[in-house]
Amino acid sequence: MLVKTFKHKWKSSGFPLKSLPGFLSKLSWSGTAGIAVILAVLLIAVLAPWIAVYPHNLSSGAPLLPPGKEHFLGTDELGVDLWAQICFGARVSLLVGLGTALLAALGGGLIGIAAGYSGGWIDKLLMRLIDIMIVLPDLPVMIVLAAFIGPSLTNIILVLALFSWVFPARIVRSQVLMLKEQNYIKSAETYGAGTWYLIRRHFLPELFPLLAVNMIRLTGRAIVAEAGLSFLGLGDPTSKSWGLILHHATSFRGIYYTDFWKWWLLYPWLALMLMVTSLAFISRELERIVDPRMGR
Repeated sequence: MLVKTFKHKWKSSGFPLKSLPGFLSKLSWSGTAGIAVILAVLLIAVLAPWIAVYPHNLSSGAPLLPPGKEHFLGTDELGVDLWAQICFGARVSLLVGLGTALLAALGGGLIGIAAGYSGGWIDKLLMRLIDIMIVLPDLPVMIVLAAFIGPSLTNIILVLALFSWVFPARIVRSQVLMLKEQNYIKSAETYGAGTWYLIRRHFLPELFPLLAVNMIRLTGRAIVAEAGLSFLGLGDPTSKSWGLILHHATSFRGIYYTDFWKWWLLYPWLALMLMVTSLAFISRELERIVDPRMGR
């Protein structure tokens, strides 16, 4: 029922191809603000080489300059422009967030389909694996894995995806258990449709809206997790992510006894909070479309 409701709402809204303005007019102020912020971050990430006047990895002024005309967000302890670091850090956050979400949603979706459609010992084995992954303390294990396999963006994405696929897998499995009992699925099986044909032509199109909602949620979770790992010094040291900026700032001796935190800590923290909050707003809006009862 949930999948049918989402599919109907998704199509009736015209999103994303037919009537985008009509869909946007149905959004609440929080959803509209969230989309606006994410679009702004995307533009900043894409246009970073042009809107960042100074390089993000080279000194361009005196150390620890406060915000002013030349460096309007100030500089860090090496004299590197903070605005340039935030612009290029947006690329890292989006890359990690979207990469983790795509990998986790695709892998978790396929695992959920296999568990729900196959049933039997395959379903039991995969569900026990999901239960184990859920009860594992993800942050300590992620810290150990990140330290063991080395600091790089690819490794961070793989580690984050390893602990993120269980959420879409559980949701997809529950929906596949319902979908496989539908008459059109039974008819396709009667006429000799194979498993991969059913997955490609029936299950994935039906489940894509649910996976899209989960991807947005996973994107925000991955951005926060990457910032946490970078804050602990386990991120890619060459990436200049927002978490790495915070790590360098908090590692500076006496940061809280000076005024440096007012720009060195505050601005990357605000950028991180704005992005994660905006993703949460967008996810909430799509959840409202999935389940109209949430709007009551």
